[in-house]
Amino acid sequence: NPVFAARAEKAFRLAQIQFAAATNDPAAWQFARACFDFAGFATNDTGRAAIARQGIAACRDLLARETNSAPGHYYLAMNEGQLAQAEAPSLNAYRLVRQMEREFKTAADLDPSFDFAGPERCLGLLYRDAPGWPFSIGSRRKAREGLEQAAKLAPDYPENHLNLAESFLQWHDSDNARSELEGLDRLWPKAQTNLTGEAWEQ
Repeated sequence: NPVFAARAEKAFRLAQIQFAAATNDPAAWQFARACFDFAGFATNDTGRAAIARQGIAACRDLLARETNSAPGHYYLAMNEGQLAQAEAPSLNAYRLVRQMEREFKTAADLDPSFDFAGPERCLGLLYRDAPGWPFSIGSRRKAREGLEQAAKLAPDYPENHLNLAESFLQWHDSDNARSELEGLDRLWPKAQTNLTGEAWEQ
């Protein structure tokens, strides 16, 4: 969608300027967040990788100063995911998946509620979508644990339930998928009231 792509680029450019001029830590992870969002609109793998590397560098710089920054670990993993997607299939992409697992776990330990239980949500998706042993870390059991924990920590956030519903459908578990979708139907009116504005349109 060109509207959302233009917004992501504008947010990236603004965060880049603020990060270059800032002396505080939030500017670093906020720039990394903008990198992750903008990388998702890249039209080729080269562009995706270039943007993701900027987010990775910002987070590593932040974590060198503040090792216990949950947003730093979280957005480091998110941008490593963009880089892994750009470089897949490759040995480095598989290595990045394991690094993502470590960073998401660290973020979950530091602040499990960050980004509506984002660390657990992303761990669950990582375990769901990664290849299984011996090639990578994929695990249906771990995926379900992470996604259910995210829904428990942030029950009013629709994406947590949507991810569970999609996963149950993928695993041919129609009963649990139906239960999650019914819960999402009940949650949706409240979400549409509380999660409003330009940032939520996409």
